[in-house]
Amino acid sequence: MATASHRRSLRTRRTLVVSAAVVAAGVGAGALVLNANASGTDLYHQTLAAKDGWASSGSGTTGGSKADVAHTFTVSTRAQLVKALGSASDTTPRIIKIKGTIDANTDDSGKKLTCADYAAGTGYSLSAYLKAFDPSTYGRSKLPSGTQETARAAAQEKQAKNVVFKVPANTTIVGVPGTKAGITGGDLQIQKVDNVIVRNLTFSDAEDCFPQWDPTDGDSGNWNSQYDLVTLRGATHVWADHNTFTDAGHFDSLNPKYYGREYQVHDGALDITKSSDLVTVEQNQFNSHDKTMLIGSSDSEPSGKLRVTLHHNVWKGIVQRAPLTRVGQVHIFNNVYDVTPLNGYTLQYSINSRAKAQVVAQNNFWTVPGSVKVSKLLSGDGTGSIAGSGNLVNGTTTDLVAAYNAANSKKIKTTVNWTPTLTAGLESSAKNLPAELAKTAGAGVLTAN
Repeated sequence: MATASHRRSLRTRRTLVVSAAVVAAGVGAGALVLNANASGTDLYHQTLAAKDGWASSGSGTTGGSKADVAHTFTVSTRAQLVKALGSASDTTPRIIKIKGTIDANTDDSGKKLTCADYAAGTGYSLSAYLKAFDPSTYGRSKLPSGTQETARAAAQEKQAKNVVFKVPANTTIVGVPGTKAGITGGDLQIQKVDNVIVRNLTFSDAEDCFPQWDPTDGDSGNWNSQYDLVTLRGATHVWADHNTFTDAGHFDSLNPKYYGREYQVHDGALDITKSSDLVTVEQNQFNSHDKTMLIGSSDSEPSGKLRVTLHHNVWKGIVQRAPLTRVGQVHIFNNVYDVTPLNGYTLQYSINSRAKAQVVAQNNFWTVPGSVKVSKLLSGDGTGSIAGSGNLVNGTTTDLVAAYNAANSKKIKTTVNWTPTLTAGLESSAKNLPAELAKTAGAGVLTAN
């Protein structure tokens, strides 16, 4: 890759190893550590450190660190989480401590809800839906409409009311150490709000009971689902730190096929869209997922937003979008990518730069089996850029863009229109990252002090 100019600072994160901890679903196993690349008196009041990626820009990211006692909550059920979040328009600082794993598919009394519960009273049934929109009779030129599509949408709306959690501004959400804290089956939605911190949580299996058939999507149509694990839409100043994102609980290999296409029940893991801006994603594990991170939902999104930093994350068993970038200025440094097939998830690509995205990919480490060509690690539409240097493939410095461009007609550009300066923690070599991040990235790692 062509070399870009960077302002480098020494890594400031000191790690205090306390004891071994195993993260939920067997991913992100490592050690309990104190994250020193944050400011604050304890885990729940910590704020993003200066110069730590785009989310430190301007006013920085402090989340709910100024919360009073009345707005500090410990929750362990879906109903308690909904109450603690309150109104999405309430900007009062709040701290929400999640203790244990919250199942989003439960009612206010804690009773488990199934897809049949959401479908009840809507008139929807999968067998009737499949019969109504069979391409052999319905065709492939128009979106589903009519009684069964209306019923499907109604059932999906019922599920959404239960599993989508809307986060207000000035909020910190943190998993309580030692409790396997997280949300399963839910979508944490950060929409049109500023100043949010999400840490030390495992997000798993946001399964949509009612995917929609779109015969016009691609050459053969596709089933599209509704929920990400975490969604940013028009959000600003967001710090996602030491979380784990995974399909564990329902891997895609379990999905049936209808009309010859996979009945996909998962959407994104952490999507950053609709002109979201000033986001730092660090020390997370992304494990066993297909469409993992979308930065920009449309090629026509306006310029000047979608500024995102991704550093010290582990991507393992990821099919694509790690990330897919559009329009914005994205710094990807000191990440680990293991593209060995895992739990049925097989690589399409890691990083995609399209719609004139300006990506700097620097000092990342790829573990690549012999069956995967280096040219498959990147993707693009011919308008995006990826600059950077120091990227290693199986320990060897490799020009990823050159490898991609040699095998593809739509070339990735090698120069960008910006220079990263918010680079606290940038390590000058990727050599030791696999061993380091195996101990320090993901949920279940941080201590409470």
